[in-house]
Amino acid sequence: MKKDLKKKYLIPAAVCLIILCGIGYSYFFSSFSKEDKTVYLYLDQDDTYDSLVVKVQPIAKRQSFHALCTLARHSNLIEHIRPGRYEITPSMGTFKVWRHLKNGMQDPLSFTLPSVRTMPDLAGVLGRKFMEDSLTWVKALTDEALCQKLGYDTTTIAAMMIPNTYDIYWTITPEKFLERMKKENAHFWTADRTAKAQKLKLSPIEVCTLASIIDEETANNGEKPMVAGMYYNRLMIRNAEYPQGMPLQADPTIKFAWKQFGLKRIYNNLLYIDSPFNTYRNPGLPPGPIRIASVAGIDAVLNMVHHNYLYMCAKPDFSGTHNFATTYSQHLAYAAEYAKALNERGIK
Repeated sequence: MKKDLKKKYLIPAAVCLIILCGIGYSYFFSSFSKEDKTVYLYLDQDDTYDSLVVKVQPIAKRQSFHALCTLARHSNLIEHIRPGRYEITPSMGTFKVWRHLKNGMQDPLSFTLPSVRTMPDLAGVLGRKFMEDSLTWVKALTDEALCQKLGYDTTTIAAMMIPNTYDIYWTITPEKFLERMKKENAHFWTADRTAKAQKLKLSPIEVCTLASIIDEETANNGEKPMVAGMYYNRLMIRNAEYPQGMPLQADPTIKFAWKQFGLKRIYNNLLYIDSPFNTYRNPGLPPGPIRIASVAGIDAVLNMVHHNYLYMCAKPDFSGTHNFATTYSQHLAYAAEYAKALNERGIK
């Protein structure tokens, strides 16, 4: 009799339990996303539970969506939305998605710092990549007090930026970002790099400033140490004609002074601009980088080729490389060849 009762009640109960477990698994632990690839859910400081629901619904399977809403209603998620960039993989279940959202377990993004020319340019990139808008970024990057706190100023802050790839949270504030870049800069300037800079009698900021000019002069990394050597010769020369060093006369600094980066030719009327970045009028390096220097550019300065060249001119074949000269007369000959090539192509 007892065995019959067990069969009558326990077996159906077990079946019901299995069914309930299956339903629970389907709702809370099976794949949350309807996508077959990883998707990202972005929540900012203005998001509420209602906007979370709107953002999640297109991503989630129907039963997973309802399960997440149930979990949210019975937890503090409904009242406390944590901003972040949340990764949702095809294999993630609803419970795991809920736990990440509830605890703010966001995933960092891979960010490659670009070698841009100005801080507003960088602010535009950061505004598109991270939570804060570009206006907030440009205010921080041009904040004199903040830059000085980091050991720079608004003219030299570009020298702190090392264009490598970093894992950074989408919600990072501009202040925390700059602090991170300060730490990365310290890691970049190893004892070996620092010793090479000291041997050249250049500070890290000066190395980056010279490197930024070289990056603008050529995209050919193999030629950069030659270009670095040429400009270094001009910096170091001291004689009756150049008691403070020979002016660099670097065309990219003229473009930077005018903020006209599309100029193809530098005419004499452009050389009279009253700017500390005008290296035709002012000897020595400009007061700061004219762009975020590349790692190749920085290392080209630290490992420059030592030679006697004082002049260079772009080759008329438009290969992006240069003819180097030790005398002004030879330089003029190269310059005439290049000017002829420009004229033939109608480049003004």
